[in-house]
Amino acid sequence: MDKILEISGKMIAQTTNNFKRYLMEEVNWQSRLIGIKGARGTGKTTLLLQYLKNSTEKTKAYFSLDELYFSKHSLLDTIDTFYLNGGKLVVLDEVHKYENWSKEIKNLYDRYADLHIIFTGSSIVDINKQEGDLSRRAVMYELQGLSFREFLEFEHGILLPVLSLHDILYKPEVYQEVLSNNFKPLAYFTDYLKFGYYPYYNEDKTAYYKKLRQVVRNIVEYDMAEIKGFDIRQAKKLLKLLYIIAQQVPFKPNLSSLAEKTNIHRNSLNNYLYYLAQAKLLLLLEQHSFSVASLQKPHKIYLENTNLMYALSEELPNLGSLRETWFFNQLANKHQVSYSKESDFLVDNKFSFEIEGKHKTRKQIKNLDNAFVVKDNLERKVGQSIPLWVFGLLY
Repeated sequence: MDKILEISGKMIAQTTNNFKRYLMEEVNWQSRLIGIKGARGTGKTTLLLQYLKNSTEKTKAYFSLDELYFSKHSLLDTIDTFYLNGGKLVVLDEVHKYENWSKEIKNLYDRYADLHIIFTGSSIVDINKQEGDLSRRAVMYELQGLSFREFLEFEHGILLPVLSLHDILYKPEVYQEVLSNNFKPLAYFTDYLKFGYYPYYNEDKTAYYKKLRQVVRNIVEYDMAEIKGFDIRQAKKLLKLLYIIAQQVPFKPNLSSLAEKTNIHRNSLNNYLYYLAQAKLLLLLEQHSFSVASLQKPHKIYLENTNLMYALSEELPNLGSLRETWFFNQLANKHQVSYSKESDFLVDNKFSFEIEGKHKTRKQIKNLDNAFVVKDNLERKVGQSIPLWVFGLLY
């Protein structure tokens, strides 16, 4: 155990506080049991190492459960020893890599009332379906990729406020103040769409798409084994399905055609689409009344973010598809985005949005209440037309 405590100490010491993710301010760190989910590469580990570094708790540790140590030692015994030696705060990273993780965390939670446990796992993890009943104990959060606001701070040191959707729609002066400081958002927006979503892009921008494609393979071939009902032997077919969708997003699904192209049985195809959505590789546009249990065919399918579009498409992504994907992605973090017959998107069952270029008119949505045109290549709000970039300030 001394070895993994040594590794923990080094990792905490080497962590910098130069940039912190939005979730740092949203988590109630006083909770005894906190779970943070998120797709590979979104920055969960860094977030929690920063929290440990800034914590005033003296006896604290970071343990990654994919360490070889845990192939021979149980999590329960390790934390027992840690606690008996004064441990009060522990971060357990990549819990889905450890068998029976939820049951053992439940036991630790019930055993030690003054031990604070924070765990991370894949976005695929569903604690309600785990063997240990953590649903009544853990406070769960999900970490998204970088917003446009975060990218501006991370890449360029530009600090902008987090805005609510209400502010964006009805108080344009709140964000238009930043434009008076010679800030030109459109000068940075294209770069964000290409490589700004996953924080690791800055490690090597030239190899970013290659690494992102490998991350996608790892999600499908390894992480998705955590989904109950998914046969990991079907991973190759799932990768083929994802590739086909990537060439024509937003994709209006024809299940019979997709089944033929991928050799996936038509009756299983809907399940596979939802598996990919759980894995944060797809966004599925559904009706507002959609029930997960029904698994109805989505009206449209998008890749989860624009960086995936550049990484997986054989050609440069269509500009209109980029706009829609980005809007959907940024809104879906905190709002319900659903299908609308009258507009591109219906948000929170109240606001209608038509996403288009600079010359789009209100003709299609003129008879709708709370309807807006969202335009690319626009810096400021003009009438009911809102600049696309500003929705990147929602988190």
